[in-house]
Amino acid sequence: MAPRPWTRGGPLLAAVPYAALAAAYSFNIKNTPRQCEDLELDITGTGSPPYSALIIPTGPTPLANLVEARKITNVSFNGTNTTATFQLKFPENSQFVVVVSDSTGFGTGGTSAIATTLSGVDGCFDNTTSVQPAFLFHTDPDGILLTCTASRIWWLPGDVQGDTTFQGVIPGGESFQIPVGTLTNVTGTGTGFNWTPAIRSGTTMLLVGGDSRGLGSAGSNAYTLQQGSSVSCVNGTSPSSTPGSPAGGSYPTSTDGSGVNTGSSSGSKTNVGAIVGGVIGGIVGAIALGLVLLFAVRRKRFHNKGTKERPVDLLQDQDNEGAAGDGRPPEYYRPEPFLLPDPTVASTVHDDAGRPSADHRQSYLSQSSTSDAGGVGGAFRAPPSTTQSSNTRKSAPMFRPVNIIQHDDAGPSEPPPPPAEEAETIELPPAYTNIRRNEVSSPKDEDDEATATGGAGAVGATTQVPQAAA
Repeated sequence: MAPRPWTRGGPLLAAVPYAALAAAYSFNIKNTPRQCEDLELDITGTGSPPYSALIIPTGPTPLANLVEARKITNVSFNGTNTTATFQLKFPENSQFVVVVSDSTGFGTGGTSAIATTLSGVDGCFDNTTSVQPAFLFHTDPDGILLTCTASRIWWLPGDVQGDTTFQGVIPGGESFQIPVGTLTNVTGTGTGFNWTPAIRSGTTMLLVGGDSRGLGSAGSNAYTLQQGSSVSCVNGTSPSSTPGSPAGGSYPTSTDGSGVNTGSSSGSKTNVGAIVGGVIGGIVGAIALGLVLLFAVRRKRFHNKGTKERPVDLLQDQDNEGAAGDGRPPEYYRPEPFLLPDPTVASTVHDDAGRPSADHRQSYLSQSSTSDAGGVGGAFRAPPSTTQSSNTRKSAPMFRPVNIIQHDDAGPSEPPPPPAEEAETIELPPAYTNIRRNEVSSPKDEDDEATATGGAGAVGATTQVPQAAA
């Protein structure tokens, strides 16, 4: 009985109508599967004894030169016992599936996920010679099974003893009996029957064959269901690769023993995937929540910027100070430009000698009126006020009059000029350009002039006597 899961890669599953069985019992693999060591199975729940277990090797052989030393093992429980122990004659790193049945049907106790054999002892198998199945079976088309499409399962009639049996095994899922339909003989394809797999596409299954020599005496082939021309035969009860929790309890599912089936998932890969998926989902959720919060905060800040805040006046009430939210400070604090007032008439200061001083300064009043000014002679005028009063604000304080006097800065002293040299005296002869002609006045004129001078009471007046001509 040579299992051949490594020789076929197409999907083949019994597509005969079947009822999905809800197992009232299950089983556990009690110890770690090891090469050539005993393996114990334990039934849990209530079934219908006697029980049996089918150990189906799967995957490529781990032995050198592709020697296939494994064969399907059928383990029977004694009487009504719920435990069974047998020697696992599989080499290290072999993969296998366990299917438990009772008297009510095949696979009623569940199907384990793919388990892995760890290192153990030697001597329970021949690693140089391949085992052979009781007979060979095939599918038409060869190595292919299509969902909801009829396929022919056939064999050579001279190789079979008694009646043939076929089972469909989905690792970690459901196992079921494939009804053998009407047998027909076809030239080139021997004796066989047609079977329409009512299984979802993409499902991996093992097709197990046997005859009167026992279940699995013809070995097994692995198939993956492919999409057919129709899916009308598939419904909610159609089996798939992971229809439920795999049976078998806890056992290794990887060659190094790191992967362990816990009995609550479809294997170590599923467990890791669930953990990784949960972590990634949590991270994505946290990032999404952070983005939502950030968006809400930024949106709130954006709306707050559109509303101007009223200035806070700690000195007076804000209720009556202009329109709320206009952004302008209260009128009391509004800046008032300093306007240059009109200059007053310059005052003239006299010194002690009664001479006018050349130092003239103009004075101005910064605020108030001339009646309040205390400067010189009322010559100061206040500039007109530019501040408008408000009925709702407090009046601004009045400032005292101030005389502003601008002093000129003499600047740094200049060095004294060098001593002047004594001017040179140059004598020039008369130019004779300003000579007036002497006029001879009449005695009457002279008398009038003398009278005018003398009549004025002048003191010390003299009379010029004309000189005689030479």
